[in-house]
Amino acid sequence: MGTETTEGARIAAPRSLRIGDTAPLFRARATLGEVSLDRYRGRWLVFFSHPADFTPVCTSEFVALARAASQFEAMKCSLLGLSVDSLYSHVAWVRAIQEMFDVTVSFPIVEDPSMAIGRAYGMLDETAQDSAAVRASYFIDPVGTIRALTWYPLNVGRSVEEMVRIVAALQRTASNEVMTPEGWRPGGELLLPPTQGVAEALKSGAPRNWFYRTRSEG
Repeated sequence: MGTETTEGARIAAPRSLRIGDTAPLFRARATLGEVSLDRYRGRWLVFFSHPADFTPVCTSEFVALARAASQFEAMKCSLLGLSVDSLYSHVAWVRAIQEMFDVTVSFPIVEDPSMAIGRAYGMLDETAQDSAAVRASYFIDPVGTIRALTWYPLNVGRSVEEMVRIVAALQRTASNEVMTPEGWRPGGELLLPPTQGVAEALKSGAPRNWFYRTRSEG
């Protein structure tokens, strides 16, 4: 059971989250109204934090994410941002982005002034006083399970193209029938699981390609 804070965050993770963990639930204010994580069940979700509003790297990321929003929507994947800044700072920043770059940030940005949500997700150490070093992304499946996560330092921007690719790859391999090779993109060649174990593969007459079988999409 999590503990609900004054901002509505439920602290449920005693350690940094890992692939396969359930994403901690929370409820908090955001730029498009109150957000509750369980409302995203049934869809994929990219939940990502940024160090602060009105900063150059974060601004470049949000402009790119806003321009790529339709790609995520086509995959039935929602976007949800977060930082320790207040709701009013988020709103002012979104307006500034629209005026400067002529793009609309159509996804919610959650406020986390107490850092409760950041700590619940393991984004911050318990002793941290701010979130300046946090640039984390969590790729959450329709049942609320974390399927992938990425971390970047303060001075390195994320690749939105890679975020799109990760979602596509996770969706394509969700059935466990196929795997994706290095750099895979939709429509590219897929990998098949090995047909046998190492002992059988080493026997005389075993196919040489037992560990690397491919198939085309479709």
